[in-house]
Amino acid sequence: MMDAANLWSSMPIPILLLNGDDTIAMSNPAAESFLNLSAKSLQGANLWEKVMVDAPLEAAYGRAKSARGSLFINDVDVGSGMGAPMLCNVQLAPLLGSEDQMLMLISPSEMASRFSQNNNSNKAAKSAIGMAEMLAHEIKNPLAGITGAAQLLSMNLEADDQEMTDLIVEESRRIVALLENVEQFGNQRPPVLNAINIHDILDRARQSASVGFGAHMFFVVDYDPSLPHALADADQLQQVFLNLLKNASEAGGEGGSIKLRTFYDPALRVRQADGSHARLPLQIEIIDDGPGLPADIADDIFEPFISGKENGTGLGLALVSKILRDSGGWISVDSIPGKTTFRVSLPLAPNSAEGDP
Repeated sequence: MMDAANLWSSMPIPILLLNGDDTIAMSNPAAESFLNLSAKSLQGANLWEKVMVDAPLEAAYGRAKSARGSLFINDVDVGSGMGAPMLCNVQLAPLLGSEDQMLMLISPSEMASRFSQNNNSNKAAKSAIGMAEMLAHEIKNPLAGITGAAQLLSMNLEADDQEMTDLIVEESRRIVALLENVEQFGNQRPPVLNAINIHDILDRARQSASVGFGAHMFFVVDYDPSLPHALADADQLQQVFLNLLKNASEAGGEGGSIKLRTFYDPALRVRQADGSHARLPLQIEIIDDGPGLPADIADDIFEPFISGKENGTGLGLALVSKILRDSGGWISVDSIPGKTTFRVSLPLAPNSAEGDP
């Protein structure tokens, strides 16, 4: 039979045990991960100094504690100041058998809505890409004829008149390149999943970025060296990281910074198409200090043809989402001016232990 300690540690949502003086007696691993604070820093600390709830909660909590009653707060921002707050439902209830201790349960409702949104986006993406692939095939053939005709015309024109035919050729080639990107999106090969070291892939992507498109950025690394191996396709995962680093580099100005952070979150699970739940405990965050995502596209940023960049195709992040979805992973984003965080969540490789390198 599972003992109380194992049950406490296994709970997938953040839970705090509170003393009568509003100090924190215990925290489960999910709470420590959610708040980005260690058990040592939480134990004995004042609740309201460690947990920031965007609601006038202290008086209502005091009344519930005195009456040994429960308190429910829905759709409120909760955080610790160590990261962007999340929209949550909060429940406070008395601990049975105790005179003054209370339990605080924090349920991130924002995460659930993002999973639902991600699933709906995936269905829309398949339809959009199917139509785009068909159009790409049909458009490329006449474009080749237009390009060839323009090149033939230019042979009989004076140098001053060739500017227009050169423009036709250049724009036709640009459109063909865009259409090839659309076809590449639809023809992405199935992932070849193996046990991989996340940090090796991240470092290769970071090194490529630092001597290329991200040469103007300052890179900060915050790795958890104890992370076990992930189950992923190494080449496709490197493509994911390169795309995310390119976005972060383009968002940041000269001298901006990009932080690469890895950590373990045992609470994160996603529902798969067959109804089962998959654990995705390995977390990789790519954080930039740019202006943030435009508010009008932030909710749809992983859908095809949605872009906040001038002349952007809107396929980069859609491809990232597709690669991760096909390999059993997940991606999310939090963005405010001055801090945008893309988080990639991956499953453990079979037979990996938490202490693996």
